[in-house]
Amino acid sequence: MSKLRRYYSKNNTYFVTSVTYARKPILFEHADLISAAINATKKRVDFNLIAWVVLPDHIHWILDPLTSDLSDILKRIKQSFSMNYRKRTGYSGRVWQLRFWDHIIRNQDDMNTHLDYTHYNPVKHGLVDDPLRYPHSSIHRFAREGYYQPGWGVQKKLTFEGEYGE
Repeated sequence: MSKLRRYYSKNNTYFVTSVTYARKPILFEHADLISAAINATKKRVDFNLIAWVVLPDHIHWILDPLTSDLSDILKRIKQSFSMNYRKRTGYSGRVWQLRFWDHIIRNQDDMNTHLDYTHYNPVKHGLVDDPLRYPHSSIHRFAREGYYQPGWGVQKKLTFEGEYGE
């Protein structure tokens, strides 16, 4: 297999998509293990998790690795989740697709687009009709801070140009 080379430089924020192996819909039911994996990783590696959404078979994150390596952060989170998922369920196969998809956030408009895409994703996938009704998302913190108003993403179907790693 070829070695994927990623472009990293300091002071970048990334939009990242990670997908389960064969798109098995295991994440929603075990979202607590994702949270535990993030918290365990944050104890060892310095990074800021800006926004996130956990869907049944993939996760979207916006994160700032600070002084850490993005690949190392995701490797640690995915390994921690996998270990605890296997312990909980007795599953012995692969949990995640290899690698992940990333995009460097270029400016505030790009950040806003990726925040909206992240938080609208449960509606896009038909899981809810109101993004604020989806439990496994950082949208609730953003709504408390005034970034999203009640009804956002409900009255009008949103569409997004570009690629998002799905």
